[in-house]
Amino acid sequence: MNELTIFAAVPSPLGTLYLCEEDGALSRISCDCPDGTEGTSPLLREAAKQLDEYFLGERKDFDLPLAAHGTPFQMRVWQALRAIPYGETRTYAQIAAAAGSPKAFRAVGQANHVNPLMIVVPCHRVVGADGSLTGYAYGMENKKKLLALEKAHR
Repeated sequence: MNELTIFAAVPSPLGTLYLCEEDGALSRISCDCPDGTEGTSPLLREAAKQLDEYFLGERKDFDLPLAAHGTPFQMRVWQALRAIPYGETRTYAQIAAAAGSPKAFRAVGQANHVNPLMIVVPCHRVVGADGSLTGYAYGMENKKKLLALEKAHR
């Protein structure tokens, strides 16, 4: 992974989110403060605007250049996550199948846990086989908030 070149802290209903730009693409959205230089750029301003629209229920998809770094399997999982429609959920097994490894549902959980682009790569939309809410790297309360927001604005 390249060094993060710039990051911006933006307020959200989940608390402060940190948006990171690397080589002209969004490389991270996190609740944790990253390494790098705090600042702004047209991309970070646009990402903050699109996240604001999402939290207002006005945006269902994101149109941003992304630079997630992961294994080939993780990249396939993250691509499958982006295909989950707004306001809907999928199980770990469904994501594993969509990523081409139907028996790798536990590995899907690991890929979700290291997803660098929360919300934009919507790992919060993945639930247990029985529909129950399962782990979320940024806390179960945040997962509940995101799913409730999407349900309200479907």
